[in-house]
Amino acid sequence: MLVKHFGGCLCGLVKFEVEAPANLSVIRCNCSICCKKQNDYFIVSKDKFILLTGSDQLTTYTFCTHTAKHMFCRQCGVQSFFQPRNNPDVYGIMPHCIDSETIKSIEYIYFDGQNCETSMNELIKSGNNNPFCIEENKQ
Repeated sequence: MLVKHFGGCLCGLVKFEVEAPANLSVIRCNCSICCKKQNDYFIVSKDKFILLTGSDQLTTYTFCTHTAKHMFCRQCGVQSFFQPRNNPDVYGIMPHCIDSETIKSIEYIYFDGQNCETSMNELIKSGNNNPFCIEENKQ
């Protein structure tokens, strides 16, 4: 069952609404940017995300393959969501940026982003859920 979560950046210029379970499966990745920023995130399809305010306040950082879009508030610097490299049809949402009291629990999924392609291939071969594919994470 999905609930509406509301969140945003620190200064409040960027605000969003997202439909996701109350019991979240959150990815903890060890890739370079996630380690530096201490990013944990859950995945939602783009149709479950609405940017309510602040589109004019967002700036985007890309690196390496320039596929991932790391968007953050140009005023306070907080990244509330991003578009992952592994699936451009979803958003990664930072649970610590959810302001509503709608999260009941968090289960962490550890992902070896330092070896991204190998890790994704191992997930597929093992039959385990791909954390970047929303269809496999429906609850």
